[in-house]
Amino acid sequence: MNSTFTKILCFLLALVLILFGLNKFIEFSFLPLPQLPESASNFMTSLSATGYVLPIVGALEVGIGLLLLFRKWVAFALLLLAPISINIFLFHLFLDMPGIIPAIIIVLINGILIYKYWNAYRPLFQY
Repeated sequence: MNSTFTKILCFLLALVLILFGLNKFIEFSFLPLPQLPESASNFMTSLSATGYVLPIVGALEVGIGLLLLFRKWVAFALLLLAPISINIFLFHLFLDMPGIIPAIIIVLINGILIYKYWNAYRPLFQY
């Protein structure tokens, strides 16, 4: 769990989460959004129109990124990130195939880190 490889992956994942999480807030929107296909654009517009989904996801991403960056509750942070990273992958798989490579990288890093922290999850599977 404390290998250099694990620390580097946690750091990279934390930076990506904080960067893209902050970008979901209108006040901090500093990364230009790529041109999305119509179906993906409609989906993002509908999420934005709710007024709460993107800020909540952004806050979760920033919070998870900070937990990973400061190496606090890493196993918990990775579990919180799992459904988010799967949804990022599925969004790109079904709505924006050209952007799938970064999504695959996020899912792979999350999966590798969950594997590295598997001992922390063992009690969840004992009955």
